[in-house]
Amino acid sequence: MSATPRLYVEGALEAGGRLELDQAQSHYLARVMRLRVGDVVRVFNGRDGEFDAEVAEFGKRAVVLSVAERRRVQESGPDLWLLFAPVKKSATDLIVEKAVELGVSRIVPVRTRWTNAPPLRAERLQRIIVEAAEQTERLDLPEVETEASLENILAGWDASRVLFFCDEAGDEPDAPWGGRGVRAPDIASVVAREGTGPAAILIGPEGGFAPEERAALRENAFIRAVSLGPRVLRAETAVIAALSVWQAVAGDWPSKAPQN
Repeated sequence: MSATPRLYVEGALEAGGRLELDQAQSHYLARVMRLRVGDVVRVFNGRDGEFDAEVAEFGKRAVVLSVAERRRVQESGPDLWLLFAPVKKSATDLIVEKAVELGVSRIVPVRTRWTNAPPLRAERLQRIIVEAAEQTERLDLPEVETEASLENILAGWDASRVLFFCDEAGDEPDAPWGGRGVRAPDIASVVAREGTGPAAILIGPEGGFAPEERAALRENAFIRAVSLGPRVLRAETAVIAALSVWQAVAGDWPSKAPQN
């Protein structure tokens, strides 16, 4: 990882332009990183690629950057969404952070019957997303949808996007979880079969999905029920596991080595 500071900015980027940073970014460069005039910063805005920029001046209220040459053209990752039921604050923060690191293009908070968490704060989520994108060399930021009920989300779903429903329940109606007799096939084999098209992954709340929700999910032709293995995973662990498998099988992890 480069030691050069990397910042997400809102303004347009082009060689020769100037940027006035906000208060938090100015404090970071001046007081935390202790940069001087002429030092280099990397900047990106999710639209124009990544540019080198030099510290032009330390104003009374803001640090001003002079934009230099573009070093990376704009690109986006795979078309993968994450749908998750919010959990306690620290776990939700971790889920959002890891979703950004693992390359999702959209984050969709889902309110299920057994979701037991307060409404999400959009400003907090955006701050986590920006920090994660800055640290992981992403050129884009995932979009964040407004929290909605599972019922409404399914009603408005575009059937061309396959939805992988991580179902921990098993075939035995009296069993508290699926164990090794899970009803759904393993996620890796299902993702491999579906290929690399637009996709989404659905992770439930700490208490899992209600029986009627599981039944409703399985009625939709665009949904693929999948298993994350024989152990019960915490919601945040399930997110990391599912996203990692999808990226390894159908995402941008596989090597793009040239063909002989």
